Amino acid sequence: MQTDTRTFMDKFWLVLKGLAMGAANKVPGVSGGVVAFVAGFYEEFIYSLQKINATAAKLLFNGRLASFWRYINGKFLGLLILGMLISYFSVSLLLDIAIKEYPLLVWSTFFGMIIGSIYYIAKDFKAWNQGNIILLILGTIVGVSISLLEPAQENDHLVFVFICGIIGVSGMTLPGLSGSFILMLLGNYVLLLVDAVNALYMTIIDIFSFDFTFVDNPKQMRLVKVLLVFAAGSLTGLVTLSHFLGYLLKHYKNNTNAVIIGFITGSLGVVWPWKTEVYELDASGAIAFDRNGNAILDNYDRFWPTTVNLENTLAVFFILVGIAIVVALGKYGDKTRRHG
Repeated sequence: MQTDTRTFMDKFWLVLKGLAMGAANKVPGVSGGVVAFVAGFYEEFIYSLQKINATAAKLLFNGRLASFWRYINGKFLGLLILGMLISYFSVSLLLDIAIKEYPLLVWSTFFGMIIGSIYYIAKDFKAWNQGNIILLILGTIVGVSISLLEPAQENDHLVFVFICGIIGVSGMTLPGLSGSFILMLLGNYVLLLVDAVNALYMTIIDIFSFDFTFVDNPKQMRLVKVLLVFAAGSLTGLVTLSHFLGYLLKHYKNNTNAVIIGFITGSLGVVWPWKTEVYELDASGAIAFDRNGNAILDNYDRFWPTTVNLENTLAVFFILVGIAIVVALGKYGDKTRRHG
């Protein structure tokens, strides 16, 4: 009975890990891969994705489903992906609301989580030498440079959407590179992670309500098609990037970790709490909107707080909360590795 309970709890925590990864990857500037890294299952995640290869395809097409499931570590990947899917229709939607209503506090929390992640990952890294320090600096420069880029225009061409899936999933596999922020730079964050997800959500509700009038709604059907193509691109990116990262972790683990620490450090600029949104202007000087009625974000105007008030005090408090969350997550990851 105790074994059954422990097995159930392992499954439950794995779903929660996937939920945390999905939620983190939805926030611009935050990487789901950081959650995997700090919680202690990053390498298992990458190596499991590597198993989705020609051998796995052969097992699947030969009908050896049980062997296929064991080969790809299906129990681990399945529960993790289940958590990610749940996140996109629950926690992610709540995060969208929270960022709109309480942006300073949400950004402060994630800023603290990234600081905590840098501390947690760097504290046990003992391979500091000239080469790894250079890689750390280069990783930081890349992270900062990405945060300063201006977003492109929205583009719903299906080939471009597929490419967005491949590139955007990088946040799941490479800690420090935010997939959602990259999608923002590509101009498709709102289209793919807000509008398309909401369209799929409404479609599912319609189906369970036996209301199939959505098939006559060209906008809704287009968004669902866009999301499916994006999902296909994401799956392609997960598999291909995992093979590349798996090779790096196997042959250049310390160098890879140095770059990852740099990426995470560079991402601090993206989630800096004290900032205001700067929107693109049209020819008349008014805020420009895309075809779906969403204001087009140009970038952020970051500033340093100069007054001591309740809002800024709460922001500092939530930075500390973010740090505490990662420290607790890291301790849980250490415990998992010791007893795993």
